[in-house]
Amino acid sequence: MDIDEFWQTIAAAQGDARGGRPFHEALVDRLAVRPREEIVRYALRFEQLHDGLERWDVWAAAYLIGGGCSDDGFTDFRAGVIGLGREWYERVVAHPDDLAEHPGVKADAVGSADVDLFYEEINYVADRAFARTAGDDEDFYSALESHQISQDEGETGSVDMGEDFDFDDDEEMRQRLPRLAALYLRNDSK
Repeated sequence: MDIDEFWQTIAAAQGDARGGRPFHEALVDRLAVRPREEIVRYALRFEQLHDGLERWDVWAAAYLIGGGCSDDGFTDFRAGVIGLGREWYERVVAHPDDLAEHPGVKADAVGSADVDLFYEEINYVADRAFARTAGDDEDFYSALESHQISQDEGETGSVDMGEDFDFDDDEEMRQRLPRLAALYLRNDSK
């Protein structure tokens, strides 16, 4: 699945999710009508984009927004950023601090709404869509691994996460992510 088709699928599922329907369910429905090979290609593209967010500065943004962020929480956060769509994904890749401009983040910071950025279910959309089309006769993860091997798309090694820094150092967070820090950190330092 090429990058444009991936983002078109995300946008279409966002449209389907209006009116209270969960986005991840709409996305499963969109994928489940496709051939299994396309679902696997979606999963590979998702992994690529997910890995593109595996950086310390993005984790720091998740840490501020979530009031802390574990390894699993960061996995879910990256899925949630993908779920926001192409424009927000590209903005976060370029400048994670741009999340301070997202309406859901702004509302979350003042306690008037919860932003759905820690969206675990998005991580399992391809698996669920594949299961719906394949039944019990084929395992999604085996198909994914087979495709990776046949396309020579296996593990490429460790990800360069950039410079590590102390997320509990309020001054460092204010320096690196000033707009998010202004929303989520109190004015008094530790």
